[in-house]
Amino acid sequence: MKPIRLADAVELIPEGASLMIGGFMGVGTPERVIDELVRQGKRELTIIANDTAMPGRGIGKLIDAELVRKVVASHIGLNPVTQKQMIEQRITVDLVPQGTLIERIRSGGFGLGGVLTPTGVGTVVEEGKQKIEVDGRSYLLETALRADFALIGAFLSDYLGNLTYALTAQNFNPVMAMAADKTIVTAEHVVPVGFIPPDHVVTPAPLVDYVIANG
Repeated sequence: MKPIRLADAVELIPEGASLMIGGFMGVGTPERVIDELVRQGKRELTIIANDTAMPGRGIGKLIDAELVRKVVASHIGLNPVTQKQMIEQRITVDLVPQGTLIERIRSGGFGLGGVLTPTGVGTVVEEGKQKIEVDGRSYLLETALRADFALIGAFLSDYLGNLTYALTAQNFNPVMAMAADKTIVTAEHVVPVGFIPPDHVVTPAPLVDYVIANG
C-alpha cells in the first residue's frame, strides 16, 4: 500500500476507465474522490455500483457533471438525472438485480467466470444470456464483473491499508476491493498499525493499493 495525495490518486484514473464505487445511496461512498473526479473532469467513465445515489450526492455528482458513459447498477430510482440521461440515450444503463450484481462482483474478485442464478429466467433479463440446467432447474449464467479501479470508502485504515467499515458502508465496499486491478481508499480515520484488532479487519492490506492521506 502507498499513501497518496487525493489529486495524485485521481490522476491515475484515465478517461474511459471502469470504476467500482462502494456505497449504498451515498453511504460508504468516497465523496472526496468523487469531488476530485469532477474537478479533474474525467470523462467517458463506466460506473459499477449499487445505485447512482441522487443529484448532488455521491455518484450523482458524476452524473450531474455528465462524466459517465455507462452505469451498471441495481437501481436508479432516486436519481431523476440518471433517468433523464438514459431516456435521452446519453448514457447506457445496465440494470442488474441487486443479489446478482453483488455475486457477479464477488465472482470477479474470486477469479470465477460467473454465477448461476434463477433470477430473470423466463423474462427479458435472459435475452442474450446462456441458460444452464442443473438438476432439472434452469439458471442464467451471469458473468463476473471486474473494473480498472475500485474506489472504496472505509471508516478506519491503518498505515498498511487494513480496513474496517461502519454499518451500511460494509455492504459493497469489501467485495469491490477484491474485484479491481487497483484499489484506492479514503478513510475517515488513518490510524497506526496495531490500532485495529486483527479480527476486526474486513479488507486486508494486500488488497489495497493506495490510501489517500487525510488533510
